Amino acid sequence: MPSTIRVAELSPPWRIGCAGWSLPRALWPEFSPEGSHLERYARRFDAVEIDTSFYRPHRRDTYERWAASTPAGFRFAVKLPKAVTHERRLVDAMPAFEEFAAQVEGLGDKLGALVVQLPPSLAFDAAVVRRFFTALRRRHAGTVVLEPRHRSWFAPQADALLAAFEVARVLADPVLFDEAAAPGGWPGLVYLRLHGSPRRYWSAYDDALLARLAQRLQLAKEEGAQCWCVFDNTAGGEAVGNALTLQRQRQDQQSTRGDRT
Repeated sequence: MPSTIRVAELSPPWRIGCAGWSLPRALWPEFSPEGSHLERYARRFDAVEIDTSFYRPHRRDTYERWAASTPAGFRFAVKLPKAVTHERRLVDAMPAFEEFAAQVEGLGDKLGALVVQLPPSLAFDAAVVRRFFTALRRRHAGTVVLEPRHRSWFAPQADALLAAFEVARVLADPVLFDEAAAPGGWPGLVYLRLHGSPRRYWSAYDDALLARLAQRLQLAKEEGAQCWCVFDNTAGGEAVGNALTLQRQRQDQQSTRGDRT
């Protein structure tokens, strides 16, 4: 029988997290001293992206344990395995997806999104995309985001097809093309993956840029979109610090709006 993945509604103003829950030692004072890294992380943030699932499978009971380690409002985004996106290239990929789905069901209602990151060489093909997402939607009704990296995806035809399947196109930084400077696909979700710029996976983002980002995300939320912001600049440990800064800026925004009401 096909797997059906349960996904809860996204309720916070917008979610902030990192690709993984490793905590740099220099920032340990910002977190509770008790518990595992995930438990400590989840007391400060409301989301995390699991990228290791791209490289290797995780047992269902591992996902269950991770879910049990986090508060009720916490959500996981999980990256699809390379067998689906890079080896099968979305063609005849459902057996690999089914195996993945059976594992990730262990998150239960803590599953927030599936992340589909495509190889840079994979061009947009409407027939392939339609078949893949038709099959995926028979198995999974929840949130799906797509990060394409070939220029052909950043066009009205591709956005319209993604929107028809309620698949949001990721806004990724560094931005690869001018056409990729805004999110696309389904407008009900804005999902940012910040890989670090100018040095991918290493560079930190400055506070001024994060302040502009906070304003942009708040505007998207006010326009009715669900929003996620995931920092993937983890190689040098910058993601956690950037996420904490953005979290404080979100809180400042909320306080300011509260003072005006």
